[in-house]
Parts: sequence; C-alpha cells; structure tokens
Amino acid sequence: MTDKYARSAAFRHNRFGMFIHWGLYAIPARGEWVRSTEQIPPENYEYLAEEFDPVHYDPRKWAKLAKQAGMRYAVLTAKHHDGFCLFDTKTTDFNAVKTCGRDLIREYVDAFRAEGLGVGLYYSLLDWHHPDYPHYGDRHHPLRNDKTQTNEHRDFNRYLDYMHEQIREICTNYGKIDILWFDFSYDELRGEAWRAEKLVKMVRELQPDVIMDNRLEVSGEGFGSLITDHPTAFSGDFVSPEQIIPPEGIRDFAGNLVPWEACITMNNNWGYCAKDHFFKPAEMMVRKLVECVSKGGNLILNVGPDATGEIPEQSVQILEEIGRWMHRNSASIYGCGRADMPKPEYGRITRNGNFLYYHVMENQVNFLCLPGIQRDQVKKIRLLRDGSELQVADHWITDNYPDLVFVQLGESPVLPDPVDTVIQVELKA
Repeated sequence: MTDKYARSAAFRHNRFGMFIHWGLYAIPARGEWVRSTEQIPPENYEYLAEEFDPVHYDPRKWAKLAKQAGMRYAVLTAKHHDGFCLFDTKTTDFNAVKTCGRDLIREYVDAFRAEGLGVGLYYSLLDWHHPDYPHYGDRHHPLRNDKTQTNEHRDFNRYLDYMHEQIREICTNYGKIDILWFDFSYDELRGEAWRAEKLVKMVRELQPDVIMDNRLEVSGEGFGSLITDHPTAFSGDFVSPEQIIPPEGIRDFAGNLVPWEACITMNNNWGYCAKDHFFKPAEMMVRKLVECVSKGGNLILNVGPDATGEIPEQSVQILEEIGRWMHRNSASIYGCGRADMPKPEYGRITRNGNFLYYHVMENQVNFLCLPGIQRDQVKKIRLLRDGSELQVADHWITDNYPDLVFVQLGESPVLPDPVDTVIQVELKA
C-alpha cells in the first residue's frame, strides 16, 4: 500500500466489522427501503416515530456479541434514507431523542468503545423527510410519481446546509469517530453536488484520523476516483463494493492495491425484515471473510435489529459460530492480506509477513500440498487451531514431487475443522 492509505492502516489490520442497519423501518419490518419501494406518503410513515420505543435496546449486548464474533469495529446507521436520526440533533425534531427520549448513538458509541471496538457511523446523503430534498422525478424518493410534489419551490442548498450541519454535529458531539460511512451518490447527485470538498474539509478538521468510504462520488456499483491517477479530495479512503466480493480484489489504474471493504447482508435485507429467513450459514460467512482477506479486503457483515432493539436470534447464532472459529484462527485474519501466490484447489492463502496461512476447506487424501513454497524456505509448520506441530512429509508417495511441500494432518481423513482448517507456515527470514 502507498503512503496515501496510511490513515486506513488500523482498518485494514482489523479486517472484520459489524454493520448495523436500524431505524423506523424496523416497525413495518419489510426492509429499510420500504418507504421508497411501496411509495408510502409521509403521513403513512412518519407517525412511526411516535411508536419507536426500543425497550430492549442494549448496545452493550451488541458490542459483546460483535467482539465475541471476532469483529474489530462496527458501523451504525445514524440516519438512513428516511431521514430519521438516531442521534441528538438541533436541526430537526425527527429524531430519537425527541420521540423516545434517548440518544441512541451516544449509547452505541459508549458501549462499543468500552469493548475496545472501533466506532463507525453511517450517514445517508439522501433524505426523504426533508422538504427541500428533490421529490417528484427523483428515482428513489417515495413521492417520485406524485405530480403534485413539484420541486419548483424546493431549495436544495437549504438541504445541503442542513446535511452539513448534521455531519458537523456527528463529528463534534461523540468524541473520536473511526469511520464515517456515507451513502450514496447517484445520477446528478455526485461529488460537488453534495458540496463534497467543503464537507470533507470540515470532517478532516473535526476528525483528522477518521476514514471515509468512496460514496460521496459513487454508490456500491462504482470505484470512484480513488482508483485513478488523480483522486479527488472527496474520493474517500476505501472502496465499498456491496453484496459482492471482487473477483480479483481491487487495484488502481497503476496496478497498486487499494483498500476495500465488502458490505454483505446476513439474509437479503439490510434493515429488519420479519419474513426474510434466508440467512447465509456461518460456514459460508467464515469462508467469505477468508476470501476477502486473501484478496486484500475487509468484510463488514450486517445485522438488522428489530423494532425493540433485539438482534434476530438467527443472526446471533451465526455470529456465535463465526466467533468460535475466530477464537482459534483469528491470526490468519488480523493483519493479513494477499499472499500473491496461486490459489490452492482446496481453499485460500492469507499472509502476514513471514507467516503464511493455508485455509483448507476440503478433506484431503493422505498428504496436503502447500503450493508456492520450497522446503528450504520453511522454518516451522503448525496447526493454527491448537498450535500442534506438523512436519514436512518424507514419503515415497511424495517423492515424485520434489519441488512441492507436503504435510500430513493426521490419521483421520476428516479435517480437524470442517469449516476451515488453517495451517500456519512460518518462513525463514
């Protein structure tokens, strides 16, 4: 990585985070885009603010769950597209402090900091509540097809003043923020349409060490100017592919590695959706985390708490299973990245300096090949989960392949960990 990415060093080291999408949309429980997809008028949606009373919201439980899962940071929606704010703000009464008497962001920030986790806040550039945000004709606004909602007297500059002031509040009132996750740019609303350079200058003055995603320029479908020879002042610190893991990771035009983070849902929705039980199993998510790291990226895995503030039980179970694997194998994740070696047929390789981590995801017949290294490079080999020694195989079966290194995992043909058995190889300096 080049020096321009120094700010994101801790972020890249940590590799694994929790995304939390939570807001009024948890009450209809049909996903975070419900107001747009169903084109719900304000009178049939915004009354939900008076009902929003998350009696079971205990961010200390969330933080402990994230930490147990091996996550090192989190990002919570301070404001989503519907405009409802979970933080204390002087700009609007459409916020949790006014409706349920709690600064939900303050509680989150304090709880996650107490567990030693990085604190991130998501902020939507869109706002379907604000009267000056484009209504009719905007392809996402709930009233986009209502011809009575003319934009003639709407002043987008008033909205931008409002938006910038909210971001100033976030950057001023909650201590050190590690990540600001903006979402998102589209059509003509990109870059300077948000007064992005001025916005980033303000953020950097208030939070000099914060890192930002690239969505002041693009959405989840784009890379933005960060991968070009001339990134803008608002290009961000990392690329944010959504619901996809880049096939080869992400590099800039010169072929240099670029920081990136894949944001992935556990089921098919970001916000709570009561009927969506299509959860990705823990085994799959462990392997996808490994895939991200092996390609030089991060994974931020989403949970969508319900209206009471509880994380769905299926999500909890998945995170607990991931945590059991991470408890024994996190050294192959934290601080690791690309090995720049051919991908083995049975899994993947991650690397941290002189340590290679072979992730074995398929049972092997007798001996396991460790491609990409020579015998005289090896200092020692260990099974990561318990530290037990593995020896380079000297056997007539492997003599036909003198340029390859083989080890034997034991007498059982079944992997010690069927999800992902990790072999740690320390190379000679």
